[in-house]
Amino acid sequence: MGAAHFGGPSAALSSRLMLGFAIHTPVVIAALLTLLPFLFAAFFPRSIQDAERLPIAVRIALPAILCVPYGMVAISYGEFRWSWFALYLLLPVAITLLLYRSCVVDPAQRGDWREFLVLAVLGLAVDLRWFEPAWPPHLAVFNKMLLLDAGIYGFLAVRRLEGVGFDLRLRLSDLRIGGRELAIYAPIAIALGLSFGFLHFHAYIPPVSHVVLAWIFTFFFIAVPEELFFRGWMQNLLERRLGQRWALLTTAVLFGLSHFNKRAVHFNWRYVVLAALAGIFYGRAWRQERRVGASAITHASVDTLWSLWLR
Repeated sequence: MGAAHFGGPSAALSSRLMLGFAIHTPVVIAALLTLLPFLFAAFFPRSIQDAERLPIAVRIALPAILCVPYGMVAISYGEFRWSWFALYLLLPVAITLLLYRSCVVDPAQRGDWREFLVLAVLGLAVDLRWFEPAWPPHLAVFNKMLLLDAGIYGFLAVRRLEGVGFDLRLRLSDLRIGGRELAIYAPIAIALGLSFGFLHFHAYIPPVSHVVLAWIFTFFFIAVPEELFFRGWMQNLLERRLGQRWALLTTAVLFGLSHFNKRAVHFNWRYVVLAALAGIFYGRAWRQERRVGASAITHASVDTLWSLWLR
């Protein structure tokens, strides 16, 4: 289970986005600008350290450029608002300032309150959809990715948080670990989900290409962002305060609670229980070698199985 903080497994959403890109060229350019920091950090993780060579004022002001994609999309659709532009201009800078201050007061990286404040703002903003009214219909995914970019820059380029494991140059060990946790979790989740009436089996044989594309889309735009947030940042930081066991359990519970308003008008306890359980196995996958790729493999596989056959 996973579609919470940074996305949701929806083929309809992806098709609408593609349609929007075909019609509005500025949206295509804005999408590329939004994806560039994410992919660059994921596939060239060492190069993000080059930000240290910049003067401190430039380093802090640099994420202000994340307002550009908003401006391009909003102007293209005739929905530009200065208030939203200011938000996407100033919030990334504020995040960077907080995390830079953490470097100064907590060089040992034991976990500073400013880091948890940044996580709370990013998580609640996405989960409660605070900023989605800024975007045209079906394009609120930009909000999730821009906030993720702000977090990537702040935690990795400025804070230089250790042990995150945000490296998508996948290894065989990532596949082995991710597949193992999937094999353990899936039977438990299916049995519980069917007994709850939350899961419903569909005898459907999709084309192989459909399955592959669904998995790839889910991996990059749902699993990796959520695993980076919950495991690479949150569980990582909580381990420094609570130890591995309690950090794993606490993160799993918070991951489950982030699903409280998904697929239901009121508190969706079934989704929360299954997502919290999933969070334990995602956390185990990340923790073994501290690699986001491993837990994202488990996460993407679970979400793909759910969206195609058990939804």
